Amino acid sequence: MHKKLFLFLFAVFGLGFRGIAQNKTIVHIEHADILTYNEKLGKDIQRLIGNVVLRQDSVLFYCDSAWLNDKKRNFDAFGHVHIKVNDTVDVYGKKLIYKGKIKVAELFDSVKLIDKNTVLTTDHLIFNRNTQIAYYNDSGVIHSGSDTLTSIEGYYNTETKVFHFKKDVVLRNPDQETYSDTLIYNSETKVAFFKGPTVIRGKESTIYCEDGWYNTETDYSELRKRPSIWSNEQSITADSINYDNANYYGEAFGRVTIHDTVHNVMVKGRTGRLWDKKGVSYVTDSALAITYDEKNKDTMFMHGDTLFMYFDKERKAKKMLAYYKVRFYRNDMQGQCDSLAYGMADSTIRLYKNPVLWSGKNQLTADTIIIHVAKNRVDSLELINNAFIASRDSTDTFNQIKGKRMVGHFFNNELKIIDVDGNAESVYYVREEDKSLIGVNKEEASYMQIRLENNEVSSIKYIEQITEVTYPEKEIPADVKRLKGFDWKEEARPKNKGDIYEMKEAGN
Repeated sequence: MHKKLFLFLFAVFGLGFRGIAQNKTIVHIEHADILTYNEKLGKDIQRLIGNVVLRQDSVLFYCDSAWLNDKKRNFDAFGHVHIKVNDTVDVYGKKLIYKGKIKVAELFDSVKLIDKNTVLTTDHLIFNRNTQIAYYNDSGVIHSGSDTLTSIEGYYNTETKVFHFKKDVVLRNPDQETYSDTLIYNSETKVAFFKGPTVIRGKESTIYCEDGWYNTETDYSELRKRPSIWSNEQSITADSINYDNANYYGEAFGRVTIHDTVHNVMVKGRTGRLWDKKGVSYVTDSALAITYDEKNKDTMFMHGDTLFMYFDKERKAKKMLAYYKVRFYRNDMQGQCDSLAYGMADSTIRLYKNPVLWSGKNQLTADTIIIHVAKNRVDSLELINNAFIASRDSTDTFNQIKGKRMVGHFFNNELKIIDVDGNAESVYYVREEDKSLIGVNKEEASYMQIRLENNEVSSIKYIEQITEVTYPEKEIPADVKRLKGFDWKEEARPKNKGDIYEMKEAGN
C-alpha cells in the first residue's frame, strides 16, 4: 500500500470501525436562520444558511452554511467553520467535509486546531473523532508555549497530547533550533523524542544524534546512537550523552572522544563527565590523550587512569591533568610518572612523582620534570631535584650525569645541550673510534655544560671544577661505575603506542 494512503487511512479510520458498530448517532440541527430543500442538490440533502449549528453526540459544529444529508449523516460546511470537540479542543477552518457514520472531519483552508496552550495551523487537516487523532500531510505549524514546530507531515493525538512529525521537522525555541527527519513531541510534558538523523543548534554548540529525547522546559536531554556535540573549537562524541543544560552538566558513556582543534588534542575513554559552568571535564576508564603535530607528522599517545580538561569562559582549553599511572609514547620521546599537568597557554608539560623520560639513548629522572614545547616540538626540559641522566655505553656500562638541577635544550627534536647546576657529577666512558675502552672520566663541579652529538657526549665544560679523574680500564673502582641514585629502567620504557596501558616497574 502506498505510504501516504496508509497514513491517511490510519488517521481517518484508526479504531473507528469498532466505534461505528457500537455508537450509531445521528446529526442534529441545533440552529439555522434558513433551512431550504432543493432536489437539484440531491434527494436527501438540506441546505442550511446563517448561524448554522449542528451536533453529533456532544460535539458542536458551527458554520455560515451547510449541506446536510440527514440519511447518511454527512454534511459539507462552508465559511467560519468551527468544531467544538470538548472543553479544551477546538478546530477551525473555511470548509469542512464531515462523515457522520465514521465520525471523521476533513477541513480545508487556514485550518487551526487549538488545544489549551497548543495551536496547530495547516491548510488541510483530517480529524478522527473515534481515535481523537488529527492528521495533516501538506505542511503544518504548531505553537506550544515558547516552542514552535513545523513539518511536512504529522498527526496529533488530542487525548495523549502527543504529536508525531515527519519530513523536514523543525523545532524552535528561544535557546535553540532542532532539525529532524522524525520527531515525537508531547505538548503537556514539553518533551521531544528524536527518531532519525537530528541536528540541534544552540547559541554556543551544535548537537547531532539519531535517537534520544529533549525536555524543552527543563533543558535536559538524553542522546543515543553515537551523538556528537561540538562548538567552534571542541567536540565530544560517545555512544550516549546526557546533558543538563540548566545546570551545565553532562555525562558521556561508551567510546567517548573529546577533540580540541585549536591545540590538536584528542581525549578518549569509556566514561566522561562535564561541568560546563566550572569549565571542567574528565574522561576515565582506558583514558587516552592524543596530541598530534600535523607539520612534523608526529603524534604523542598518553594514558592515565583519569584525564581532566579545564576550559576558560570562552570554552578554550587551558589545562589538562592526568592521574594516575601516566605513560606516554612519541617517536622521539617516551615517559611515565604518577601524574602529569599540561598547560596550553605556555605549552608546558609537568611530570610529578617518580617521573622517567626517555629520549633517544638517554634516560632522564628527577623529583619533577618540566617539558617546554614550542611549535609542537620539544624545545627544552628541566629536571628539578635529584636530576639524573643515564645512557647505555655497553652491555653493563653507562654514561651518567647527576646534579641538583638540569636544563636540557633540544634542536630538531634531538637533545643537544645539558646544563647541570649544583653538585654536578659525571661518569663518562672514553673510547677509541673502534669502540675499544680507553678509560673512565669521573668529574665533579658546581656547574657543567654537556654537549651531545647523535645522543652521545661530545664535550663537557666545567665551571668551578672540583675534581677530574681518568681511570684506566683495569683500575676503575666499583663505586665509580655507578653514581649514587643510578636506576636503569629500560624494561619500563614504552616500546609503542599500545604499550602505554600497562604501568611497569623496573630498575636495578
